Amino acid sequence: MSPDIRKHRGAHPEDRKLFADDQLPNLRSAVEELSWLLTRDYAIKGAVKLVGDRYSLTDRQRLAISRAACSDRSRHHRASIRISSKDLFGADLIIDAFNLIITIEAALSGGVLFLCRDGCIRDLSSVHGSYRSVNETFDAIELIGEVLGTLRINSANWILDRPVSNSGRLAKLIRDSAGESGWPWTVATSFNPDREMVSSARIVVTADGPLLDQVDRWTNFTRHLIENRLDRVWLVDLS
Repeated sequence: MSPDIRKHRGAHPEDRKLFADDQLPNLRSAVEELSWLLTRDYAIKGAVKLVGDRYSLTDRQRLAISRAACSDRSRHHRASIRISSKDLFGADLIIDAFNLIITIEAALSGGVLFLCRDGCIRDLSSVHGSYRSVNETFDAIELIGEVLGTLRINSANWILDRPVSNSGRLAKLIRDSAGESGWPWTVATSFNPDREMVSSARIVVTADGPLLDQVDRWTNFTRHLIENRLDRVWLVDLS
């Protein structure tokens, strides 16, 4: 595998075609059918193959529908434990750092975003053992800090996956930004950040679907930031 030398987390060369308006009817039907299967306890891998084959979807389209779909049970549960942004005054948050930053990086660099069935906004990026900062990384952190400031939270604890390459560098960048701006943040790396977020009494900031099914409380901060601060994003509604 060649090294990741991208300077932006923008669109894949084929995305304009794969997620063009003429593709949306099939993609939305695929999300609906995949959600139907998940509601009936089909395994995600087999269900995505079944639906993807039915609609002749590419790998990136299959990834998109897998992130947009969820079971009825998950949809209702996630809605029932979601804390509104307007209710975050004085709150203590725990932030899924890679999940949040990568989506904001993608938004700032013109990558395709999806409004998903559970109300979250997700992108198609992922961390496979290694994270590489891009030109938008610092701007993403600064923007997150500004928006958290407007919500007047009490504190934020950022958690990064320690085994991911360069997690320490990103942790230092977040920590330095917080120190320079006086933001009430702590930053840590962990071998099992999901477990820490699930067990935390803090409100979780993430759009990771399986994680949302396990936490007690979460807030849809990524969507709040994008809708309130970023006017020109490429958002595809698959909800």
